[in-house]
Amino acid sequence: MSKDPYEGLRTQLEDRDWPAVFLFKFIVPADNQKIAEVEALFDSKVAQIELRPSKTGKFVSVSAKEMMLDVDSIIDRYKKATKIEGLMAL
Repeated sequence: MSKDPYEGLRTQLEDRDWPAVFLFKFIVPADNQKIAEVEALFDSKVAQIELRPSKTGKFVSVSAKEMMLDVDSIIDRYKKATKIEGLMAL
């Protein structure tokens, strides 16, 4: 039986009160398609999304703050994010 890769995150998040604003941070290749895929993970009407290119211009840091209802909704968002090729979750 394989260990849940999100177990540590789940444990940390369960100590907080929900709903609450959560900050997601990702790094993706500086490709418009990849950036759009990450932005599509969030509700553009309520999420605050900030993009920062790396010094070399090869990558983009994506920070997104959004009101999350519970720990499971955060884990689900990370699971969806891992399907984006080249994405690194922080």
